[in-house]
Amino acid sequence: MNKINVLEFLEESAGRVPQKTAVEDLKSSMTYQELWQASFTCGAALHRYVKPGQAVAVFMDKTVQTLAVFFGAVYAGGFYCMLDPSQPPERLQHILSTLRPAVLVTDKKMSRRLAGLGFTGPIVNAEDLQAHRVTAAEKKALAVVRREALDIDPLYAIFTSGSTGMPKGVLVSHRSVIDFIGYFTKIMEIGEDDIIGNQAPFDFDVSVKDIYSAISTGATLELIPKLYFSFPTKLLDFLDDRKVTSLTWAVSALCIVTTLNGFSYKIPSSIRRVIFSGEVMPIRHLNAWRKAYPHATFVNVYGPTEITCNCMYYIVNREFQDDEELPLGRPFPNERVFLLDENNHLITAQEPDRLGEICVSGTAVTLGYLNAPDKTAEAFVQNPLNNRYPETIYRTGDLASYSEDGELFYRTRKDFQVKLFGHRIELSEVELAANACKDVVRSCCVFDKTNNRLALFYIGKADKKEISRTMQQKIPRFMIPTFMKNMPEFPLTKNGKIDRKALLRVSEDEKE
Repeated sequence: MNKINVLEFLEESAGRVPQKTAVEDLKSSMTYQELWQASFTCGAALHRYVKPGQAVAVFMDKTVQTLAVFFGAVYAGGFYCMLDPSQPPERLQHILSTLRPAVLVTDKKMSRRLAGLGFTGPIVNAEDLQAHRVTAAEKKALAVVRREALDIDPLYAIFTSGSTGMPKGVLVSHRSVIDFIGYFTKIMEIGEDDIIGNQAPFDFDVSVKDIYSAISTGATLELIPKLYFSFPTKLLDFLDDRKVTSLTWAVSALCIVTTLNGFSYKIPSSIRRVIFSGEVMPIRHLNAWRKAYPHATFVNVYGPTEITCNCMYYIVNREFQDDEELPLGRPFPNERVFLLDENNHLITAQEPDRLGEICVSGTAVTLGYLNAPDKTAEAFVQNPLNNRYPETIYRTGDLASYSEDGELFYRTRKDFQVKLFGHRIELSEVELAANACKDVVRSCCVFDKTNNRLALFYIGKADKKEISRTMQQKIPRFMIPTFMKNMPEFPLTKNGKIDRKALLRVSEDEKE
């Protein structure tokens, strides 16, 4: 029978490998039996606050206990939403006002930070949830909740970064996760003997792949402290000590290791799979990882939060030169990916170099934006190629094109495409040309409207003349940035991506 609820993943793993470690952080761990018991207990305690389909806000650090609260929210009939306590109060207030949670779960460490957020609903401590004594009546109530559950019920909400304004809450169903994770774990060959090293915050959708890949297969999930990504020696020791086999990381997290020459200190011995997403992977960094792990599988995955993690994957199967790009590869099963031009006409592989917007159809397309019907209607639309029956697609806002041999390549965001002196410029093309300079470790280009210029930021020992000479061999002169700045490191967003807004502020404030 097909699964209806992700709790079936947890319960089956708890039944099959009850004493195996399910999740572990620096301070504690839980076996599958313990995680199931803790989750059920949380669910019984939360049931008094939560009606089916209501939100449970989780205001905690990323710990073993956090997962028990997530699954507890589902047992109670609700869906969960992780709030990062380090976020600015204004952003958290906006999220809470949009989420309208039935209850907020925190812990003793974080409870004092709630005072300035203005939340007036019930607040409970995770410690108290765990101390709850489950009654027979509560067991019956949870059984009723489960019996009435549907696979289209919401499982979690994740608020996007808000690059175009205030963050939007993407609402994802059980069916979307069950469908995607089944294909993801099969294609990536993730199994019970894997140890998954979790990098992503729990309010970032990359973590969904970590959590549910582990829970569905009976693998072990290791929660890597965020601080370790500032200290490669600690990070690499952690991966080696915990015998981590699988990494599903943001590109910037992988680049931190290679930028700081981490592999000269240690190459952890157990890694056999490296999956990356979120940004374009610089080939020089990919090659450094492949040199360290010549027998590992490397996979480029693509897709926004709105389509449940990813819709395309490319298993790296050949050598790439530093100035090459990785293709997006093929769609995951049960997902249709296609390009539409500005007039909603289909762009095919027989039309190389034509830019089109990436659109996605399939079960993985999420429920839309929480309490934002207008924004949902803008991005989740009827497939303009289909006038015969309802078919919702998601318009990603990403532009791509086919190559001469039919491979699909990401080009840029719609809002990363700029016009300068009448010329249309794709910032990703500028970055690719800069990365071809042998002494550039990584680059990022932004369009500075204030000073009407392209601004290039880069890491590495190259000087500006060297970069310009290299770029002149790759792109037209009008695409070469007039402002260049060497950086010791790039500022990152909380999700591990390059913080382009922060770089733009630097360019706006500096004259050259």
